[in-house]
Amino acid sequence: MNIHTAIQKGKLFLKEKKIKTFDLDSQILMSKAINKEKKFIILNFNKKLSKKNLEYFYNLIDQRANGKPIAYLVEKKDFWKYEFLVSKDVLIPRPDTEIIIEQVLELTKNKNKLNFLDIGVGSGCLILSILKEKKSFYGTGIDISNKCLSITRVNGHKLGVINRVKLFKSDIDNFQYDKYDLIISNPPYIKKNDLKYLEKGIVGFEPKKALDGGVDGLSEIRKVINKSSELLKKNGLLILEIGFDQKNKVKRILQNKKFYIKKIVKDLSNNDRCIISVRI
Repeated sequence: MNIHTAIQKGKLFLKEKKIKTFDLDSQILMSKAINKEKKFIILNFNKKLSKKNLEYFYNLIDQRANGKPIAYLVEKKDFWKYEFLVSKDVLIPRPDTEIIIEQVLELTKNKNKLNFLDIGVGSGCLILSILKEKKSFYGTGIDISNKCLSITRVNGHKLGVINRVKLFKSDIDNFQYDKYDLIISNPPYIKKNDLKYLEKGIVGFEPKKALDGGVDGLSEIRKVINKSSELLKKNGLLILEIGFDQKNKVKRILQNKKFYIKKIVKDLSNNDRCIISVRI
């Protein structure tokens, strides 16, 4: 069977299984199966596939049909301006989270040296993108997962910024290292009872510990805010990603910990998504 015919079969199967991006996904998975760029596929539609490559392609199509996210199948995801290695152990980076980077760059445009902390690094997409943009910044990242830290290290080497990042396996409650000018975090903020309502591709495959914000969705956010009140220097910035309906509750938690609310930023769907505060 040639490349074109296999892609068409893959498309039809994904379409039957109600995968919205069936066309693009079939092409991406063919690229993965034969380890070639999309350009090669376009120029070699009539090239015959080996039995091994065809079986691998059908295996990938089956997994995608069952809801496994494309990022986990190809083991990479574009975020900001860069490509990140991802695995089933890390949350897939999302476009809405790029708001944090936009805000960091805007709020620190006149800063040269700056020491910042990322709480819950995951794939490292936030901390490493910032270090890539700001050559004189130094970052510290923590995560409770060794697998997340390993992936962040790989991505840090790939992006050439590993010499400016320190990584620690720790939960936020027990972290005592240094004082920071800036803290960023995309903590778990989905209510425990709402997890089952998430899309199949999210709840069935992405790590629950990166999604589960406890009974009210705020348990991890509270921990981040509590510890940030100790770890931030005076006038230091805390930039948090939050759930679309959490703005008022998070504002109250911040104010109780003596933070000044600087601004709320909306996401691509016009939902409140990022809250920026200052330790006073």
